[in-house]
Amino acid sequence: MIPMLNIPRLHAPIESELKAAFDAVLSSGRFINGPSVTRFEDELAAHVGVAHAVGVSSGTDALLVTMMALGVKPGDRVITTPYTFFATAGCISRLGATPVFVDIDPESFNIDPAGLEEAITDDTVGIIPVHLFGRCADMTEVNAIAARHDLWVLEDAAQAIGATHAGASAGVMGTVGTFSFFPAKNLGAFGDGGAVVTDDDDLAERIRALRGHGAKVKYYHDLVGGNFRLDALQAALLSVKLPRLAPWEEGRRRVARRYRETLSEFSGITLPSVKKGDDHVFNQHVIRCDARDELKAAFETAGIGCAIYYPVSLHMQPCFADLGYGAGDFPQAERAALETLAIPVDPALEENDQLVIINLIKKALK
Repeated sequence: MIPMLNIPRLHAPIESELKAAFDAVLSSGRFINGPSVTRFEDELAAHVGVAHAVGVSSGTDALLVTMMALGVKPGDRVITTPYTFFATAGCISRLGATPVFVDIDPESFNIDPAGLEEAITDDTVGIIPVHLFGRCADMTEVNAIAARHDLWVLEDAAQAIGATHAGASAGVMGTVGTFSFFPAKNLGAFGDGGAVVTDDDDLAERIRALRGHGAKVKYYHDLVGGNFRLDALQAALLSVKLPRLAPWEEGRRRVARRYRETLSEFSGITLPSVKKGDDHVFNQHVIRCDARDELKAAFETAGIGCAIYYPVSLHMQPCFADLGYGAGDFPQAERAALETLAIPVDPALEENDQLVIINLIKKALK
């Protein structure tokens, strides 16, 4: 059995530190906000190179509270990708705004800037590029287009902490960025967690208020917010893991290099690309395969972890039927939904186990 990600094996070398962090929070009695959260926020801000990091309850809530702080309201249009996790478009819709989809670049799986300007109208307020699978979207082009049209840019960097584009870190290239600490992420908590990062002082202050029911001072509510706080325990555990993020990222890159060295010339599959000058952190290692479903079945029969990210593009989801999209509107996203398969990229994946995976792929596709 080879899992997609062996979390217990990843934690084993730091188990004593994690338990010590747990015990420290337990003995403190401070389980909501407090020094553990503040410390992690400061460490995260320094890690990505930004003025403010605000811990929140999940990556989804990070998107939601950020758009609340940006003033997204019914009638607004927000542009994003149809090929990503549901939360990106779902949070737009929850605020009464309209998700507007733009097709993806088939090489990177990220939003294609070439389609952005055509999607912009007088009601458009912002763009949410998603840095999918650990590779940054083309933020140079996205930011240039947003600046021409006076739009904010919210980077959904849930899968891309540590990734870079043109020397800049994911999450800090736009107006504001969001991260997820879901346990399977490169920096995973022991439950749900997320963060918002920005250099905008006023925006950060507004997000801090909104995550606590809109109160800057307890029981005095300037805004209507929600309960979007990061637990102190999750923050303390993330503080232990954050210094290990860089070597874990290099471990993922090492696994990806092995795949490229052994499978790049093998017909029937396309490996994820690595753009020169950018750092891909491989939150997932997603390949394309014409015979995707057959390959997936071979993985499952052999007891090897794999997953489809994502089997149905967002514009084809029943809950978005009222947007008026249909089959064929975003052909690259629809094609990706039919052809992509994520295979193990565990930073601690042993070379012998990876050889088993590689040989299975070759055998299945012959």
